[in-house]
Amino acid sequence: MHVSHFDFDLPHERIAQAPIEPRDAARLLHVGTTIADLGVRDLPSLLQFGDALVVNDTKVLPCRLTGKRREAKIDITLHKPFDGASWLAFARPARKLKTEDVIIFADGFEARVTEKRNAGEVALTFNHNGLDLMHALDAYGRMPLPPYIKRDTGGLDADKGHYQTLFAAKPGAVAAPTAGLHFTPDLMEAIKARGVQVICVTLHVGAGTFIPIKVNDTDDHVMHSERATLSADAAAALNAVRADGGKITAVGSTALRTLESAASEDGILKPFSGDTDLFITPGYRFKAIDRMMTNFHMPKSTLFMLVSAFSGLDRMKSAYDHAIAAKYRFFSYGDACLLEPNRTTWGNTPEQRLGKRIDP
Repeated sequence: MHVSHFDFDLPHERIAQAPIEPRDAARLLHVGTTIADLGVRDLPSLLQFGDALVVNDTKVLPCRLTGKRREAKIDITLHKPFDGASWLAFARPARKLKTEDVIIFADGFEARVTEKRNAGEVALTFNHNGLDLMHALDAYGRMPLPPYIKRDTGGLDADKGHYQTLFAAKPGAVAAPTAGLHFTPDLMEAIKARGVQVICVTLHVGAGTFIPIKVNDTDDHVMHSERATLSADAAAALNAVRADGGKITAVGSTALRTLESAASEDGILKPFSGDTDLFITPGYRFKAIDRMMTNFHMPKSTLFMLVSAFSGLDRMKSAYDHAIAAKYRFFSYGDACLLEPNRTTWGNTPEQRLGKRIDP
């Protein structure tokens, strides 16, 4: 499919630069056969007894560092670990780095360049390992905010809390699973009081989530891989929800991609632990979820392609037009959508892939 199908005009002022406080005061656009303007606090009323809400419990690392190689300033964003001391990273300016160069971030905290790759990517080995490296990142690193959230070089201390979900427990992400940013203890209490199970999966979001698609056809795009885990207990609990007639709502694309990576063709979930590079575009047949809660996404992004696959491209473009006109806040710190499936678009014909209504 041509990437231009997923383009739309977004006024710059619709891009949120800070979250709403409290988090559950954000707006919620309910997108089904009709569109309804609601709030995130309305979510419990849209769920039923016996349903399950699936959230991502990854924790974002403060993985953006500024150091020096001799006198040259180098900005580093870690994005994938090899082991406890070695990471792949994006460097700026990478042209000033050579293999075996040492980048100094602070007294006693440095990394050696072990490999240079394409597009500004380098492999680094730190002089700290495991928990010691995590402590050093906490001390000297900044949160890896996406480029559309504008900050001075030092960033804001508040972002260390704002860019972390209520569920964050397992360190490893270099970007937040932003649909989870809307949840508060009060909202979780209301959801559980409704008789809805909250089940955790883990997908460590990679920096590739911010990399724009540089090809004209989706068939030519190579999706970044990310580490994901669905435990045996979580798989069994979700299979039981479906068997009892409950619905599964994925909170965010990361929870959705984890479940779809773990599902067999008949929708049965099995334990999963490994890398996933699942790239979902219109025509994909979803197996494991019934609804999706997500934020508003960038034009021509893999995330907008995913939501268009789930709810139909025409429906999503109409919903986004409505959201822009109604002044919803977009992207990581913005408002949310609750998406209902449009199964008539889950097919293989060109008309279905483009999200047009057909007879089921």
